[in-house]
Amino acid sequence: MVRVLFVCMGNICRSPTAEGVFKALVKRERLATQIQIDSAGTHAYHVGKPPDPRAQDAAHRRGIDLSDQRARKVRHEDFLEFDYVLAMDRSNYEDLRGLCHPDYESRLRLFMEFGDDPQVQDVPDPYYGGPQGFERVLDLIEQASIGLLADIRNQHGL
Repeated sequence: MVRVLFVCMGNICRSPTAEGVFKALVKRERLATQIQIDSAGTHAYHVGKPPDPRAQDAAHRRGIDLSDQRARKVRHEDFLEFDYVLAMDRSNYEDLRGLCHPDYESRLRLFMEFGDDPQVQDVPDPYYGGPQGFERVLDLIEQASIGLLADIRNQHGL
């Protein structure tokens, strides 16, 4: 079992979107029994709440349902349990580095490292913007998810 954790700040916009998009891709590729996917936030602002309605609406328009997800805060144990801990941006990456034991630092990466544009390092936070921001987030996540799945297949023989 390969375990993947997506992390943003509040776990209501970017990371639940990434969880939903990647779950849909993994299901389409018939790997759902071999890859476990979750998301979390570096801050506890929204623990227990569903994803932002704008994120849910944007994902729904692309056939992805985020409604069963609930925000949680990242835990120290996540670095032990997950093979990939993927930060949505550099700020969250630095927050996660502060929590991560050096023995597990190789599991921590920026999600956009798996994208096809090396100039794009961050998935921008759409929270304070309009609907276009959520569409842009989905575009970036869909693209990086393909690269992530290719890496998992290569690294884990799936």
